[in-house]
Amino acid sequence: MTQEKQAAVAAIEAKAELISHVADQIWEFAELSLQEYRSAELYCRILEEEGFQVEKGICGIETAFSASYGSGRPVIGILAEYDALSGLSQAGGSLERQEVTEGGCGHGCGHNLLGAGALAAALGVKAFLESHPGAGTVVLYGCPGEEGGAAKAFMARDGVWKELDAALTWHPEDVNEVATGSSNSCIQVQYKFTGVASHAAGAPEMGRSALDAVELMNIGVQFLREHMSDKARVHYAITDAGGCSPNVVQPRASVLYMVRSNHVAEAIELQARVDKIAEGAALMTETKVERKFIDGLSDTVSNFALERVLYENYKELGVPSYTEEEYAYADALAETYPGNDQIPGVAAENDSAAKEQVAAMQAAVGHKMNAFLAPLYQKDAFKAGSTDVGDVSWLTPTAQIHVASWPNGCPGHSWQNVSCDRTEIGHKAAVHAGKVLAAAAVDLMTRPELLLEARAEFEKRTACGFVSPIPADAVPVVPD
Repeated sequence: MTQEKQAAVAAIEAKAELISHVADQIWEFAELSLQEYRSAELYCRILEEEGFQVEKGICGIETAFSASYGSGRPVIGILAEYDALSGLSQAGGSLERQEVTEGGCGHGCGHNLLGAGALAAALGVKAFLESHPGAGTVVLYGCPGEEGGAAKAFMARDGVWKELDAALTWHPEDVNEVATGSSNSCIQVQYKFTGVASHAAGAPEMGRSALDAVELMNIGVQFLREHMSDKARVHYAITDAGGCSPNVVQPRASVLYMVRSNHVAEAIELQARVDKIAEGAALMTETKVERKFIDGLSDTVSNFALERVLYENYKELGVPSYTEEEYAYADALAETYPGNDQIPGVAAENDSAAKEQVAAMQAAVGHKMNAFLAPLYQKDAFKAGSTDVGDVSWLTPTAQIHVASWPNGCPGHSWQNVSCDRTEIGHKAAVHAGKVLAAAAVDLMTRPELLLEARAEFEKRTACGFVSPIPADAVPVVPD
């Protein structure tokens, strides 16, 4: 490892206590999408104290921010998230379901660690830039609402990511690896129907049922399923059935739809067809329908060149190490859920030979914490989920890593995740992620040929052009 990267890594190690403190504070705040006021304020205060130039409320999103250090190009972006999930309040370090606040929130996706690790990376790159003025600029972006709000997609619509030469990020997982492959695009729209209330027996002819409209819309979408791509998905939830009295013609009802496809342009086309079905349901029931756009995000564009840079630095730095007590805790936590014997990682999911290799690595560790670096996989890979990192990847070369933050097979969005987030296992993941991202960023700033290769690949993969799923007049909101 070069001296420049060693200095960046050493700077992060010196700030390890601060990084862990931030992770724990965000864990305590556990604020929902687009409501992360205390979390954003904490990051902004610390970044200002560390000498970054902070801009709050970027793109009109109150809990979004940017924090830059350095000057000139290249400009490397580091992406941070910090929103929690509802209903996942959980005692930290516990081996059983134990709410701290009844019905409260918790970091079931590990975003308290994600943001702290991104902060660590920015501090590491700053240390490099202090001794190499003019070598480039690092920008830490505070990206709220990943679990519902898609701030990065709104930033993409406004062209923020075009300013970057590359973007790097990470996500807590049950395996150490470089992430690759595409994902689904996703659009969320809420349909609110308004009818006329009436006595369902005494004067049914006077009523116009909003609930009938919702049900007819749902039936219409069921018939649509035969006529859409088999890679597309449409999900829905009735968010307001209009009341609990069956002898009343329901005057209001609403349904939340999520439309997915493996390419954002196709998702937009499919969404337009769902809109027409909603209009048809309103016409059939003589009700009115209000369409409320919630959010949208794009499929992910891989960048193998950047992924290789991340992988080489990951190999140099290794993976987090654990004490016997930490191994014992992870082993016990794994006993609380099924599927802890799965073979993890994108390589194992897509290649039988890699699956055997990862299984051997697991067996060598002998514990449920996957203390090994999974092999780099760079072929066609696809995950059916969605992330607004995809929108970033359409506007600048983007790559990310996963760092083991939970034991093997730990379910996403689970109380087990929340519990483990508040342990030394989680702290080690955040600090280590910061080191890998910072080392890769230093490479990009000192070896211009790496960015040239990444940019050439990016231009080829995005030649069809970016189609934003966010309407020009939309603002980030959450469903009613």
